[in-house]
Amino acid sequence: MKDVVIVAGPTAVGKTDAGVVLAKTFGGEVINGDALQVYQGLNIGTAKITTAEMKGVSHHLIDIKTPDDGFTAAEFQTRAQTLIHDLHAKQKLPIIVGGTGLYIKGITKNLSFRGTEADEGYRQELTKQAETYGIEVLYEQLKLEAPELAKHIHPNNEHRIIRALEVAKNAPEELPAFGEDVEPEPDYNPIVIGLTMERSKLYERINLRVDQMIESGLVEEVRRLLDEGYRYAPAMKAIGYKELVMYLDGELTLTEAAELVKKNTRRFAKRQLTWFRNKEEVVWIDVTDLPKAEVHERIVRTVQEKRNLPSN
Repeated sequence: MKDVVIVAGPTAVGKTDAGVVLAKTFGGEVINGDALQVYQGLNIGTAKITTAEMKGVSHHLIDIKTPDDGFTAAEFQTRAQTLIHDLHAKQKLPIIVGGTGLYIKGITKNLSFRGTEADEGYRQELTKQAETYGIEVLYEQLKLEAPELAKHIHPNNEHRIIRALEVAKNAPEELPAFGEDVEPEPDYNPIVIGLTMERSKLYERINLRVDQMIESGLVEEVRRLLDEGYRYAPAMKAIGYKELVMYLDGELTLTEAAELVKKNTRRFAKRQLTWFRNKEEVVWIDVTDLPKAEVHERIVRTVQEKRNLPSN
C-alpha cells in the first residue's frame, strides 16, 4: 500500500515550509488541504504560499475557485483522492498540507459525505441566525437535535453545521449516514504529522503574522475583492477578511480591526488544536523554540520511520 503524508496543525505553526521540505526530500508534490487557499485573490489573508516559497515543488488545489464559489469537504475529498492516485501512478509521494480538520478526516478515514437535498429556505434562515447570533448558537442546536453527529463536526464549520441541521429537519432518518458512514479503508497508507507549539508562543506568532499581513497590503487586498463584487461571497466571511470589511465600512478603526483579526485567529487556532488532538492517528511534533532546520529534520525522520517504502 502506497503512502500519503499529511501535515496538519494550527494556523501559523509552520506547515507550509514543512510540506516543501518533505516534497523535496521524498520526491513528492503538495496537495493543499486548507479550505481558503483554494480561492483566487485571497492571498495575503490566507498566508497562501508564493511561487518563490514553493521552490520548484508542484502544488495542487490552490487558486482553483473564485471567491463566490463553494468548496465542500466532499469536493476536496474527490479531487484530493484523484490527485493521490495520479501522483502514485507517477511514483510521486502525495503530501497534503493544511489545517482543515474535516478535509483531513475525509482522507484518513475515507468518509462518505452523503446527505439529503438542500432546503434553500431553511438554509437561508440558519445562515441569517449564524450571522446575527454566531455559529455557536447553531452548534448548540445541533447538539440538541443530533448529539452523536455533532461530536464529529467542528464547532466552527458553519457550512457543515447548517447542512446537518437541514438533514435533521428534512430527513432525520439519514442522520446516521450523514458525513460519518465510512467506506472501505482507503487504498493508501496515511501518515499524519501534527505540528504543535506552546500556546503562548503560537499566539505570539499569530499576532506577529497579522501585523505582517496588514503591512503587506491586506487592506488593499480586501478593498480589491469588494471592488470586484465579492462583498457577499462565502470566502469573505473568513477571518482576516470580514474584520477588514468592517474597517473599510467605517465600523472599526484599523487598529481595532487588526486586534479583532488576532483575537479570532487565536480562537481558531485553539479550535484546530482541540480538533486534531482528539485524533489518535496523529504523530505530534512539538516545534516550540526549535530551530527551523531541526523541525524539518524531525519531520523527515518521522515520515521515514512510518513509510512503507524507502525515500527516493
